[in-house]
Amino acid sequence: MQTHTYTVPVEETGWHIPGVESTVAFTWDYQAGRERMLNLYQKGKDKQWDSVHRIDWSHDPDPTDQSVVPDEVVPIFGSPTWDRLSRAEKDEVRLHYMAWTNSQFLHGEQGALVCSAKIVSTVPDIDSKFYAATQTMDEARHVETYSRFLHEKLQLAYPINDSLKSLLDQTITDGRWDFTYLGMQVMIEGVALAAFSMIRDFTGDPLTKSINAYVMQDEARHIAFGRLALKDAYADLTEAERQEREEFVVEASYLLRDRFLAREVWDTLGFDADELCAYVDRHQMMTEFRKALFSRVVPTVKDIGLWGPKVQAAYEDMGVLQFQDLDVEELSESDERIAEEVEALVAARSEGRQAPVDGSRGAEIAATIAAAE
Repeated sequence: MQTHTYTVPVEETGWHIPGVESTVAFTWDYQAGRERMLNLYQKGKDKQWDSVHRIDWSHDPDPTDQSVVPDEVVPIFGSPTWDRLSRAEKDEVRLHYMAWTNSQFLHGEQGALVCSAKIVSTVPDIDSKFYAATQTMDEARHVETYSRFLHEKLQLAYPINDSLKSLLDQTITDGRWDFTYLGMQVMIEGVALAAFSMIRDFTGDPLTKSINAYVMQDEARHIAFGRLALKDAYADLTEAERQEREEFVVEASYLLRDRFLAREVWDTLGFDADELCAYVDRHQMMTEFRKALFSRVVPTVKDIGLWGPKVQAAYEDMGVLQFQDLDVEELSESDERIAEEVEALVAARSEGRQAPVDGSRGAEIAATIAAAE
């Protein structure tokens, strides 16, 4: 086992969750199925891909290249600590921040792997079992992909963030199947999807762009799966049941917002973590970044019917209430289209030809890939 890439010894980072009660649900009605869910299941089968073959792993990102991760993206950019650093030290910070960010993606994907496998056994509907099985394969592929990127390309990795770990703990240990959906499919996947999109759209590195574009193509379906299942399930909740789930949404939202302070990076590099976390928390760029992370979560929470006063008040406090009317289906369709454009451009580049891609997004991607070369 290779452990040299982790910032702490990997044998110290294992995590075992005690067994909890959850009901394994069998159903004998194999003909039952909602048309939209079965269509999603078919798409899940059709869109399976192999990271070994779909992704061009021959490219090595250069962490010192500003087009990969600009200095301005680093949360402590502009702080007194940042301004004191040499160019080489700033590049080291950017490498660690890249590694930390992608490590949290990796750990979140393993959480999604566990949760989707749990959904297969606990959800009562056969169509949901079908789709969750395709998602389990998706998540295994995502774990494989981010692990390879971290260990082969960045050669640096971080353990799981405490806020993400806390939310995963609650999501996995609750015995009710809908809480697994709510915590993973809506909250964790929703924030991750927004984070993936920012990297996909702003990095100048073709490997980083393609990984996030292809993963997003899957994750958009996963959120649609959770939204369809929970919208049906939550139509008949009692007021007490609805309030309990809304309280979970509020707690999960604050945990997800606060996990992007990156304390682990500042501790590892020997900086004053308290000072830098306070700086990140109030820095305008990071404030806007953390707001944007909820662009997928807020409209989904509203759509599934968890839109009581506590939830709205929390999102107003976080400054993200304006996302409530975004069209999540339109965003998902865009994610899928962009992934296909990236794949067409990569294929064209490997064959030495120009890909016929329409639209401003395709032109942007083509320019990015050309610049990276």
